[in-house]
Amino acid sequence: MHQNLRNKYKAFYGLPEDVRFCKSCVISNQRPSSTVEFLHSPNEKKEVIEFDDNNLCSACQYHSVKEEIDWKHREEEMFKLCEEIKKNKKNKIQYDCVIPGSGGKDSAFTAHIIKYKYGLNPLTVTWAPHLYTDIGWKNFENWVHVGGFDNILFTPNGKLHRYLTKKAFENLLHPFQPFIIGQRIIGPLIAKQFNIPVVFYGENQAEYGNKISENNKNSMDDKFFSSVEDVNDLMLGGEKVSELIKNSNFKIEDFKPYIPLEKNFIKKNNIVVHYLGYYEKWDPQEVYYYASENTGFNPSPERTEGTYGRYSSIDDKIDMFHYYTTLIKFGLGRATYDAAQEIRNGKITKEEGQNLVKLYDQEFPKKYFKEFLDYISISEKEFFQIVDKFRSPHLWGKDINGEWKLRHTSSNDGLDD
Repeated sequence: MHQNLRNKYKAFYGLPEDVRFCKSCVISNQRPSSTVEFLHSPNEKKEVIEFDDNNLCSACQYHSVKEEIDWKHREEEMFKLCEEIKKNKKNKIQYDCVIPGSGGKDSAFTAHIIKYKYGLNPLTVTWAPHLYTDIGWKNFENWVHVGGFDNILFTPNGKLHRYLTKKAFENLLHPFQPFIIGQRIIGPLIAKQFNIPVVFYGENQAEYGNKISENNKNSMDDKFFSSVEDVNDLMLGGEKVSELIKNSNFKIEDFKPYIPLEKNFIKKNNIVVHYLGYYEKWDPQEVYYYASENTGFNPSPERTEGTYGRYSSIDDKIDMFHYYTTLIKFGLGRATYDAAQEIRNGKITKEEGQNLVKLYDQEFPKKYFKEFLDYISISEKEFFQIVDKFRSPHLWGKDINGEWKLRHTSSNDGLDD
């Protein structure tokens, strides 16, 4: 495809007009970074994955870096860190660290490794899903009872959470935004409340395409958690909190669980936030095997809609619509994300990944569709009208039958390929 033809359609969200795919995996240069959770409007420019001059995405570049890391030395660093944590705590029965998670494979792995390999006493904390799946609730219980962890399950105001989810869907086509915001800040908030100086997350998101430099440090700073000067100006679901209050029966105090941390919160409260993935080589499939063996984690009994796998992000019925909306906005669905990881980790070939993407990436999530519509109180007609508004012209077009089709795909069989 000639460059001038690829660039003739407008790109939403400040995305690159020229769609390129990584030469090694199936990710395109349209993949957003994790900062999109905090974007205020659909027109705000998004940071995207970086490609080098050889057309290699930053996630694949980092995979090569990982192969050169001395992981034995990193493990020794972790043991030393944990000894320092235990030595510095004020009393023996105090928790050593906070581990946010749901009991999915990643948090189950993280908590078990930190407690049983490195000898820390963690407090796990869970920001509840919108709507638990049966397998999600079973895995959560197994995490606590089989894995053996203390846990705080925080469930936000259900009425407000539905309202914010609806607003985020209508204004941003991002129904997961309220969940992600709450999930991100709950760890440091609980750490402050219990006077625990350390928070551990699992893998750094740079594993999947954020800046490679993020993997070069073992901790994250306050920038990761965002901040706000005036709560009334805080944007949630694409609207200011002051407007949300004016148009509803909610009060400012109802929004407390979603209010970003104050500026320099981490530094002011002497909290250090670490990635376990800095110390342990992260491989999603191996993480799954470990969690299954040690914490009673179970995969879904059936393939997850939109992909070929059964063990990632299976605890929330809304999860499927989060990935469906990323497909609409960025041309990248759940199978693309899964296949890209497995190609990098040598589990499948690029050709196999391309075929899996072709088979499953654009599959519509039917199983929980009615429950999702009920959850955010919209009709099926309204759902598709909203979805179609967010299709960027440079990514989507209609074929001769009037059906939406991607203009460019990793298999090079898109509408304009």
